[in-house]
Order: sequence, then structure tokens, then C-alpha cells
Amino acid sequence: MVSYTLPQNPDTIITVRGKESPRARQKAMDKLVEMMDSGEILTELENGFSPEQFIEVKESKESKEIASEEEEAVAQAVQILSDLAALKIKVVESREEALKIRSAIEVLFTDEAVSVEEIANLKDSFKVLKTFAVANLRYREAREKAEEARIILDQALKSAES
Repeated sequence: MVSYTLPQNPDTIITVRGKESPRARQKAMDKLVEMMDSGEILTELENGFSPEQFIEVKESKESKEIASEEEEAVAQAVQILSDLAALKIKVVESREEALKIRSAIEVLFTDEAVSVEEIANLKDSFKVLKTFAVANLRYREAREKAEEARIILDQALKSAES
């Protein structure tokens, strides 16, 4: 992206795709004509105006670094929230079955008669229980980290509303 301004009206910034080039200047000229026709810009261009008269507006290195840091923070926040959503899905999907298995564990702590097959089935289902328990722990931990990510995202969205 390249931005241009007019010597007669430095407050007007016209941004077009691409790098600084005669083609980009022509695109900016087309945009300028559209803006003048629509009344968006009230600048009178005495003696005409050519694309070569545009002044390129360069973004300072410092503002680029700030924008880059903010963009990185937003990208990280979105990734953290995405990871949280994936963990939540895993927890929700395995919760019901894991709770059934958890209640069935009580059989191991009683003197009730239980078949070897029931215990073997219970033992086989421990993997589901473990998957749920680990996912639930990770989800709770991730949720704490996601609070900060949510704040970062909210701040980025508020600045876009302003």
C-alpha cells in the first residue's frame, strides 16, 4: 500500500494498493477524481493536476513497529481463543461418558460381586476418563490465559469502533 497527499490539501490522504510507481499514482489520480466528483474533497486544483504532483506519505518506522506489535498481539490473542475453543469442544464431547465411567469406578471400592468382564470393561474405559480429565485441566488453565487474550481483542475491537 502506498499513500499520497496533495500539496494544496495535505490533510487529504489517498491510499492505493501496490508500491510507489506511475501505475499507483494513476490509481490515486482516479481515486482523487472520484472523491472530487462525489464532493468528498472540496479542493480546487488550479492549473490542473497530474499524478506526478502527488506527494508520497511515508509511515514512520516507529508507527510501523507499534502497529506490528499490536497486530502480533491480536494474532496471538485469536490463536489463544481458538485453542480454548478446541479444548472446550474436547471437554464437552467427552464429559458425559467420562462422568458415567467415574460413577462406575465406585464398584472397585465396594465388596459387591462384580464380574471380571465388568472390571475389564471399566479398565478399558479409563482412557476416555483420562482424556476428559486432562482436557478439562488444560481447558481450565487455557481459560485463565484466554482472559488476557479477550481483553487484548476487546481493546483492538474498540479502537476499530472509534
